[in-house]
Amino acid sequence: MTSPAGPPRSRLRALSWRDILTVGLPVALVIGVAFAFAGRLVQTAPPGHIRMISGSPGSSFRNLAEKYKKIIDGHGVKVEIVPSEGALDNLRRLAEPRSSIDVGFVQGGLTEGVDISHLVSLGTVFTQPLMVYYRLPQTTDRLTELKGKRIAIGAEGSGTHALAMKMLKANDMDARNATLISEHGEEAARSLAAGKVDAAFLMGDSVTTEVMRGMREAAGVRLLSFRQADGYVRRLKFLSRMTLPEGAMDLGRDYPSENVSLVGPAVELVAQKKLHPALSDLLIAAAREIHSGPGMYRAAGEFPAPLEHEFPISDDAERYYKSGAQFLYKRLPFWLASLVDRVLVVVLPLLVIVVPATRAVPSLYRWRVRSRIYRWYGALMAIERDMMLAKTADDRRAIAQRLDDIEHAVNELKTPLSFADQLYVLRDHVAMVRRRLDHEATATATVAP
Repeated sequence: MTSPAGPPRSRLRALSWRDILTVGLPVALVIGVAFAFAGRLVQTAPPGHIRMISGSPGSSFRNLAEKYKKIIDGHGVKVEIVPSEGALDNLRRLAEPRSSIDVGFVQGGLTEGVDISHLVSLGTVFTQPLMVYYRLPQTTDRLTELKGKRIAIGAEGSGTHALAMKMLKANDMDARNATLISEHGEEAARSLAAGKVDAAFLMGDSVTTEVMRGMREAAGVRLLSFRQADGYVRRLKFLSRMTLPEGAMDLGRDYPSENVSLVGPAVELVAQKKLHPALSDLLIAAAREIHSGPGMYRAAGEFPAPLEHEFPISDDAERYYKSGAQFLYKRLPFWLASLVDRVLVVVLPLLVIVVPATRAVPSLYRWRVRSRIYRWYGALMAIERDMMLAKTADDRRAIAQRLDDIEHAVNELKTPLSFADQLYVLRDHVAMVRRRLDHEATATATVAP
């Protein structure tokens, strides 16, 4: 026994697939875009691996990278430390178009001629002094007094080498009036201690703490205090002035024996623009843990800081410095926050886009069906106006033909059963207009002689 509404097949025949497609395709498109967007977010969920470029083995850069690794590994993200020749090598390898390096330490003053458009800064993490040790008969506080001398300026690819060349150039010094030797680190220190060179430029990107300690103990070797430190800072904008207080390195031996003025660049944590926000938060949190305490050249809480130098501060870093880590990654273990994050990027589009879109489908469909019914009322009203203006039998026959067309179209109209009452009302109104037209035709025929 079939229901009063008729068998299911007849109910399906009453539906207009054109109406269904007209309403359903745009909604399906919106839902598809929502899922595509969610899928893209899922694919960019936090990876469990970071490649961090540091410096040569034993350098301060390498030691710092080991500290980052220990902290970040504790959150379930594996850190691979990539060795390098120093800060300039770090920058060049980060800047390669298809670089697999995610983040690294880069000092200021190295970006000339390097495409850094796809790199951002996660903040300045410390300032790094340039230590110039020399062996001369007299004390000096100016680089120009090294003219004609043998100077170890660091290896190609190191930040030491790049900075040394800029500072020598500022003093009108180059290979024409000095012997420039590309030695760095322990090799340069040994040469200076043995008297094979007269001065050596040393920085933490390529020098170990043991080498620095050896320089303090080497007989006849002095640390240059930059009397023109303020002038260097004005000329080379990426430099900062630092003061090494008397006895700061060795109170017992009173080393240095007086305050020493130094200059050096800021060191930034530079990353690819595509770095995931969660990893950015993790790296800055590690930087705060490592660099926020007081140090030889910094006050407590001074670093890390969103100080923009040559690299723009990333949007994620800006947000972190203003409001802290993302809520999930602040409250949950990293692996759990990552899982929840992946689920949310699917659920949120469903809640925000898909649910309202699907709820709108019935309303849109009802509007579509009603509009197809109501449009015939407009045609009937036009016929009634023309009936008032009809003067001849030909005019009424033309109107009758139009009414036939409307009646045929209405009889072919497909609507859901819930709109059957409106469809039958429309048919009644078509019949009413036809009766009026027939009545006026009869009346006109009776009056005619």
